[in-house]
Amino acid sequence: MAVIGFIGLGHMGGPMSRNLVNAGHTVRGFDLSPEVVGRAADQGVTTVESAAAAVTGADAVITMLPGGKQLLDCYDEFLASVGRGTLLIDSSTVDVADSRRAHELAAGAGLDAIDAPVSGGTAGAEAGTLTFMVGGSERAFQTAQPFLEPMARKVIHCGGDGNGQVTKMCNNLMLAAAMLGTAEAFVLGEKLGLPHQALYDVTSVSTGQSWSLTTNCPVPGMVETSRANHDYEPGFAASLMLKDLNLAVSAAEQSGTDTEVGRLAARIYDRFNSEGGGGYDFSAVIESIRRHSES
Repeated sequence: MAVIGFIGLGHMGGPMSRNLVNAGHTVRGFDLSPEVVGRAADQGVTTVESAAAAVTGADAVITMLPGGKQLLDCYDEFLASVGRGTLLIDSSTVDVADSRRAHELAAGAGLDAIDAPVSGGTAGAEAGTLTFMVGGSERAFQTAQPFLEPMARKVIHCGGDGNGQVTKMCNNLMLAAAMLGTAEAFVLGEKLGLPHQALYDVTSVSTGQSWSLTTNCPVPGMVETSRANHDYEPGFAASLMLKDLNLAVSAAEQSGTDTEVGRLAARIYDRFNSEGGGGYDFSAVIESIRRHSES
């Protein structure tokens, strides 16, 4: 079993680190929040007082941080403490440029690194069923797999440095577009007198079918797994969807890609967040669509 440094023990990092402990690894964890540090300690994580202490002597270091600035600042703080042969695994969702800069910093220190953002939300983190989208060399990917598997249902190599972030960005652009289309269709059906169940029964077996419909339907009562059945308690918060859409829009502008649907989705989720929806599941955007349909 390995020694793993884990930096960022919040809603995602906390259960991820616990699953590594349950797999028999020694996990040394650090977070700026005393509350989440306490929860991690209760789950068997050995908590330490700094990022440098977390990484010293570790076989691998996993970061799960809010954004690119925090990631690069963290690398600047702890790289001098990382031993030769340690693998750096970043599971944060950050800008592609920041991710590739983190790879450069790791290479400059003589270390292998991967970017490995995840899909599956807090439920996947709790259950150990996340999908990891991995960018980096084949050697680093192979080295990383034993560390990722206790947290994962799937671990997929997506190519070179930063390509895990590119994959996450593209996936969530598609997810947002599907959810918005699904939510708008249900609201349109409501206004024209179509029962929710009838619309679901047809579209779930027709060309309108999607994960947003059959797994996380924005209308309660249709699908057992839907967050709509739990007052839209977030599996994937609307604030995080907005973050990912903004990253996609930024990358599209930098690469000269026409992503008009992505820009529109970002505007709608920005509106929903400004209305106070950021802490709800991203499927709760249907409530914003209803409100604006009445005006």
